[in-house]
Amino acid sequence: MTWHIKPLCHVISPQLSSLQIVVSSSSSQLLSLAAPSRKLPHFPAMAIRRLLNLSGSRSHSAAVTAATSSPPPPPPSSSSSSSSSSTTMIYDRAADTVKSKLKRLETPDSRFLRYTSPHPILADHSAILSSPETRVTTLPNGLRVATESRLPGRAAAVGVWIDSGSRFESDATNGVAHFLERMVFKGTEKRPARVLVEEIGSMGGHLSACTSREHTAYCAEVMDENVPKALDLLSDMLQHSCFREDQMEHERDLILQQIKEAEGPSKEIIFDHLHATAFQYTPLGRTVLGPAKNIKTIHKSHIKDYISAHCAAHRMVISAAGAVKHEDIVEQVKKTFTKLSANPSVTSQLVAEKPAVFTGSEVRIIDDDLPLAQFAVAFKGASWTDPDSIALMIIKLMLGSWNKNAGGGKHMGSQLVQRVAINEIAECMTAFNTNYKDAGLFGVYAVAKPDCLDDLAYAIMLEISKLPYLVSEEDVTRARNQLKSSLLLHINGLSHVVEDIGRQLLTYGRRIPLAELFARIDAVDANTVKRVANRFIFDRDIAIAALGPIQGLPDYNWFRRRTYLLRY
Repeated sequence: MTWHIKPLCHVISPQLSSLQIVVSSSSSQLLSLAAPSRKLPHFPAMAIRRLLNLSGSRSHSAAVTAATSSPPPPPPSSSSSSSSSSTTMIYDRAADTVKSKLKRLETPDSRFLRYTSPHPILADHSAILSSPETRVTTLPNGLRVATESRLPGRAAAVGVWIDSGSRFESDATNGVAHFLERMVFKGTEKRPARVLVEEIGSMGGHLSACTSREHTAYCAEVMDENVPKALDLLSDMLQHSCFREDQMEHERDLILQQIKEAEGPSKEIIFDHLHATAFQYTPLGRTVLGPAKNIKTIHKSHIKDYISAHCAAHRMVISAAGAVKHEDIVEQVKKTFTKLSANPSVTSQLVAEKPAVFTGSEVRIIDDDLPLAQFAVAFKGASWTDPDSIALMIIKLMLGSWNKNAGGGKHMGSQLVQRVAINEIAECMTAFNTNYKDAGLFGVYAVAKPDCLDDLAYAIMLEISKLPYLVSEEDVTRARNQLKSSLLLHINGLSHVVEDIGRQLLTYGRRIPLAELFARIDAVDANTVKRVANRFIFDRDIAIAALGPIQGLPDYNWFRRRTYLLRY
């Protein structure tokens, strides 16, 4: 126990203005006595001794303190505050008001910017990266079976992907792959065309097919209990098609009509001409439909020779997604796909024998009867397996796309879209990036009125030529987010999942997980974009295809000189 006692004369002195005795203990009890600001009477010594004895009997420590308490400072009067505000200049008060409003703009309410922030930020997709596993089994004949199971659902999709297209045809048989795509729907040895259509219709399913320059695909969408029937139907179509002469003549007429319609003013014809001039005298320069003279001479033997040479088991992938089990699909494929070609030639060998060579050139078709002119400007792009292919996809999204009927271009992130929309110099424009096994095409396609062609060409080449020099991190971040969103939206349906599985297995030999793909996208920054633009754009040859009233479109040398900027 410790006592701190001031001299008693100070405690009981009548000259003190106040008296305070504090008794503190281990239980934190406080006892305070205070007297008003007036003379205090003398305390008897016995009373003070009694108070100290009571504290000692309870084993507490106490402190007795006597001091004069100073009164608190008086609050500022209203007259003083009004006088200080009157001395402040009106300009200073206005400046303070503006500063407070600017501070509110710098830190806005986050509730209103959750989905509409004008500042791009990296999006976190970690919650959606746990996609179902893609299982792959390679059969003894080289045929690959890949599945992605989503058992809680009831729908499923199965497809057959073939690593062959118009690129692997000859000049004399160009168009046979597309001819084959149409003929497999015209009946097999045990299923006439009518039975085939009725069977898929009775299952409530849907059959589709497509042919490109490097791939051919057949897909069926059915309910889960009809997956074995769909696989049996696809195998029958690909292995036992009968190719009747009357059916071939009917399809020949339809293809010739399709070729005639495709020669009109369409985006497809521009890209066919672009491939023909950019990859002239190489397999990629051929069209998918083929020339009309070839379609008139294609016979049953040409189709069977093509199947034997390019529809081999090791160049095919059977993909399935949805309510499917991998083991069941593998067993079903073993039973049905038994008569595939065993041709040992591989795709990489065929590509190496006839590689795609880019040639800087142009093709212009003047047609003054058309109301609008359309053209495409392209550089040599990257292949599927090129490390810079992801960066080119991001550059494509940085250039953007726009349609006059959709509107909204004045407020989009792309500088090219803003320039085109504000000045109204195009009906539509879009950047494109097409990848192949050993080459690619990257550029801009646009449609405009004849008197706007020179301004539109200037805007396009200005924004393209700036890419090796001026790239902001905000634009790159925005493009990265757009690319990731488009990839996720593309695989939303089961048919798209089947397509993604088949295409990636044929292209990369495996299916790249979304986490890995997103990591590659996030690794692209402004410096990477500048480096890739220097590689593919800076002072590089270009290919041009134009159709319509294009007299106002600048010549090839004008475009070529604007693939770089002169810095003085």
